[in-house]
Amino acid sequence: MSDTLLFAAILIPCLIVAIVFHEVAHGWAALALGDPTAKEQRRLSFNPIRHVDPVGTLLVPGALALFGGPIFGWAKPVPVNFNRLDNPRTGMMLVGAAGPGMNFLLATIAAVALGLTLTAGSTLGLTDNGLPTIFAADGSTSMLGTGLIVFILINTFLGLFNLLPIPPFDGSHIVEGLLPRSLAAQYAKLRNLGMLLFIALIAATWAFPDANLIGRVVGPPVDWALDQFLSLAAAVAGA
Repeated sequence: MSDTLLFAAILIPCLIVAIVFHEVAHGWAALALGDPTAKEQRRLSFNPIRHVDPVGTLLVPGALALFGGPIFGWAKPVPVNFNRLDNPRTGMMLVGAAGPGMNFLLATIAAVALGLTLTAGSTLGLTDNGLPTIFAADGSTSMLGTGLIVFILINTFLGLFNLLPIPPFDGSHIVEGLLPRSLAAQYAKLRNLGMLLFIALIAATWAFPDANLIGRVVGPPVDWALDQFLSLAAAVAGA
């Protein structure tokens, strides 16, 4: 299997699972808080076909991987009706936080699973094609270890990226709920501008991959969080 096919075989399933669970978590939270819209439209499903966006789930991540940028993407947003929530202001904050929260939960589960696969003398490193993996004491690599580390990294990045306070990201709903109502109304008007900024950010990432625009913003907290998840894996392995 070529390096490109190996990378795709690991990346694509990890990315799809992370994105689908992220979106379903929004729908679950909305349902629990009074809005059954996602359930009515059959979006509380783990069937990726119901959630995959050809551009956000396939084209954008593939292009970023090709150009060596940070890997992220999105699915078709799960529908949430603000007015059907029991408490719309607080509800939107919790619904917004549910997606990243699910990604961090998935990363935690993967870290525990990674810890259970580690053996004495195992070390973290990179394969010849640049994939993070676990090297056993005899120098052999673990495909499972590689998949789990990539899964942790994707979920960590996706969760933190979506917490950016730029409309329409999840972080904007949290900020909007925390602001006084008068300021929240003004902030909400930035959603259209926020989408334009997001499109410009993607375009700049493709046009200037060496600038690493997204990595400079999200990279440091991702690196810190990844260290915590790997420390958790090491603690599980040593238990």
